[in-house]
Amino acid sequence: MKNTINKQLSKPVYIQLYEQIRNDITDRILKYGEKLPSKRLTGEELGISVISVEHAYSLLLDEGYIRSSERSGYFVCYSESDVYKHPSSSLPPHRRFTGVQLENNFPFSVYAKTMRRVISEYGDEILQKCNNSGHIEFKKAICDYLARSRGIEVDVNRIVIGSGAEYLYGIIIQMLGRDRIYATEKPSYEKIEAVYRANGVKCELLELGTEGINSVALSATDASVLHITPYRSYPSGITASASKRREYLNWASGDKYIIEDDFESEFSVMSKPEETLFSMSKNDNVIYLNTFSKTVSPAVRIGYMILPEKLIDVFERRVGFYSCSVPVFEQLVLANFISNGDFERHINRVRRKKRRG
Repeated sequence: MKNTINKQLSKPVYIQLYEQIRNDITDRILKYGEKLPSKRLTGEELGISVISVEHAYSLLLDEGYIRSSERSGYFVCYSESDVYKHPSSSLPPHRRFTGVQLENNFPFSVYAKTMRRVISEYGDEILQKCNNSGHIEFKKAICDYLARSRGIEVDVNRIVIGSGAEYLYGIIIQMLGRDRIYATEKPSYEKIEAVYRANGVKCELLELGTEGINSVALSATDASVLHITPYRSYPSGITASASKRREYLNWASGDKYIIEDDFESEFSVMSKPEETLFSMSKNDNVIYLNTFSKTVSPAVRIGYMILPEKLIDVFERRVGFYSCSVPVFEQLVLANFISNGDFERHINRVRRKKRRG
């Protein structure tokens, strides 16, 4: 490895090292099974602490790029040629879904205080109609939050606000067309398939293995749209491995699209959130979708999606005439949550609680 660290950058040194090793692995500079240098040796070569190297290696371990072997060191375990492995009756502990529902709801006192502040500060603006794709202030807050927390940097014109995930699924179908075949995970959240069938499109169910969708099923499907929940699929609790995420992106060539349903990923207990397919894609063909029903409350039926650049005009032409389905008041309340830091403080509290649990 020929890595370099720039201590003048604002980016932490362990993140710089993590990104360089990850890129070496995905670019096949570091091959499957190859051993990484020891933490001590890497630290000495780069002039950084062993702790920084350990943080970088821990992120790579969390995301499935490397594995550790006691007394032997760290080895690359990522391979784009990984094939489907038959499901096991005993999933690895970090991939098991317990079914336990944490009390993640946003503190009501903070919610009520923010609502009063929005009414006081905005007055009758909360009764006015906003842009069809959503209120500009809310969309800016989402853009800033995604840049800070997920490394996703997009313009506000790519954000579309809607009243929950199911509403946005329907908008995506109208945008991409009903003549396509839509594929999703089996098993998956039951309403995903229900929305597709209610909209009159063919929906193909692809069996899940322990790392994600069965590779054989994925390569054989006639679908041109793949709807996935890579962070933690419900009800199986399976998280797509790094190799599987690359496989999904490799599948999406030509006129194919991926719908990345990133539900609940904010509450990952990893020290760094899972990298999104949206940020990994080089083909501008991933539609990123998330909601606030888990991070704030199930009663908050508000979601958003990020469109690929090449779909902005398609969206405007085919469905851009729809009025935004979320009241301005609710958008401004969430915008305030995000902008003043209450939203991220809440997420961090829940993540700390899950780590302790």
